[in-house]
Amino acid sequence: MQRLPVDVHVANLQELDALPREELTRTLLENEAADLANLFTRLGDEALAELFAKLDSSDAAHLIVKLSRGQAAQILEEMEPDDAVDVVGELEPQEAQAILTTMNPSEAQDLRDLLSYSSDSAGGLMTTDYIALGPDLTAGQTLTLLSNNAESASRAPYFYVIDSGSRRLMGVLSPRDLVLCHPSTPIRTLLLREPVKILADADGEEAARLLDQHQFRALPVVDGSGRLLGIITADDAAKVLLEEAHEDIERLGGSEPLEEPYLRTSVLELFRKRIPWLLTLFVAEAYTGTVLRNYEDTLSEQIALAFFIPLLIGTGGNTGSQTTTTLVRSMSLGEVAPRDVVGVLFKEFRVAVLLGIIMCAASVIRAWTLGVGADVGKVVGITALCIVVWAGVVAAVLPLVLRKLRLDPAVISGPFITTVVDGTGLIIYFNIAHFLLNLK
Repeated sequence: MQRLPVDVHVANLQELDALPREELTRTLLENEAADLANLFTRLGDEALAELFAKLDSSDAAHLIVKLSRGQAAQILEEMEPDDAVDVVGELEPQEAQAILTTMNPSEAQDLRDLLSYSSDSAGGLMTTDYIALGPDLTAGQTLTLLSNNAESASRAPYFYVIDSGSRRLMGVLSPRDLVLCHPSTPIRTLLLREPVKILADADGEEAARLLDQHQFRALPVVDGSGRLLGIITADDAAKVLLEEAHEDIERLGGSEPLEEPYLRTSVLELFRKRIPWLLTLFVAEAYTGTVLRNYEDTLSEQIALAFFIPLLIGTGGNTGSQTTTTLVRSMSLGEVAPRDVVGVLFKEFRVAVLLGIIMCAASVIRAWTLGVGADVGKVVGITALCIVVWAGVVAAVLPLVLRKLRLDPAVISGPFITTVVDGTGLIIYFNIAHFLLNLK
């Protein structure tokens, strides 16, 4: 059933909030500045901030410039700092500066501090919305202090205890431990000292993997002196891992990731994302034709060999793609690193041998159904086994080597393994045919 478009003139917050993100984006983007200003007046800055936080940051930035700078400032003040800074980062510098000047000075300064970090670093992912406590409080004093800031305390996954002078992170305090202890207990005795933390200039993916690995709800971010700068929450880490997974999927197919949703991406932008790798792979694949030309005498002697070329190189490419996809995913989750290359190679070699035996049998059966003779069937079967093992070995090593060289294995592995296996697979095929069929 087709959903009718929502009219922002009559819509309430629940009606808008219930829309899927793409539909909400489309509904808001289709309205003029006056309509958005009217929506701001009716719903208020807090409700509109909730809606904007659901949107992609570039879409939220496109909408926020339609409002007055005062309204834009109020919305950014209501948003979580890490969400707000993503929106500000999408604005033109002059527009961003004008809105920041209109904001509350302390909140504007928080955003300026966050903007100083690279968007893909831990500092670029963190929020400054956390609760820091002094080390000399008792549990009872802490609970009284938190009750006066109940809204912020209710959202805090952990409380952070810092040195009053240097702001150096001393430890993490669990809300559960705080509530269950005696009111006179000093909180310094409840701390988890030497907590897992991350430097602000570390890679954002590393922070996301740490959160996922330890199942934390938040991760403290510190500077080189150990001073607490902010925290990265689990939901932000999940977004990073999800975005990385989406990018890896696109890159495994030989295409650059899209910045906009597919339906809003223009034909020219899709063309621009795909053509560089398509041309690169076209040039790389050209050597397959060179291999075939070098073995044209072999093909003329035994024309039946040509029947199996697509089957064999396709099998090799599919085997390599399976292995690469598995390893790229494992590396993105931190399960496999370049130092594991020997273990990975040994495991994938054994898997490839088992797969190769099955594919060898399947190839022999296929040759028999085509009636090409037992000799050619033997060549095809043995070649299938060799190509599958070769593809498995190459695909096991290449992603790890690329990661060691600080190259993105998702960008290069899949397409290039297919290209390498195509050409080398033909060389294996024709050499086996020469040996077993006594060809010239």
